[in-house]
Amino acid sequence: MHCPFCRHTDSRVVDSRVQEEGTVIRRRRQCPECGRRFGTVETATLSVIKRSGATEPFSRDKVISGARKACQGRPVSDAQLQILAQQVEESIRSLGQAEVDAHEVGLAILEPLRCLDEVAYLRFASVYQAFDSLEDFEAAIALLRAEQDAQQPAPEGMA
Repeated sequence: MHCPFCRHTDSRVVDSRVQEEGTVIRRRRQCPECGRRFGTVETATLSVIKRSGATEPFSRDKVISGARKACQGRPVSDAQLQILAQQVEESIRSLGQAEVDAHEVGLAILEPLRCLDEVAYLRFASVYQAFDSLEDFEAAIALLRAEQDAQQPAPEGMA
């Protein structure tokens, strides 16, 4: 780490603090040459490998943008989309990889979106999973209904 004041090539770490749930480390450093102190911020980068092979940094804003399109006209707030993007990022980071395929990001969006709004989920899934026919929609709806029925308790006297 070069000193920003005298450009000396060495510095000593005086203090380190973990922030933002362990994804950021702030360090106070001191230059042994000029004695001045400065701070650095270290973050763990997460890159997305696109279908074209290009890589780009993971972006919560892109997750929100895609989910917002699926939620157009639905009763979903910006705060809910922010939480969805955070859930997606946490899910991707839990894979423990510095680079993930764009397909993995799409898969990570599906489940939180399904919990947020089923219509938006179907819209997103229809594009992401390339639904070709009405049967694809019917199969997705049948799966949602089956999951919903499995979660509902049996009426009293029926168990």
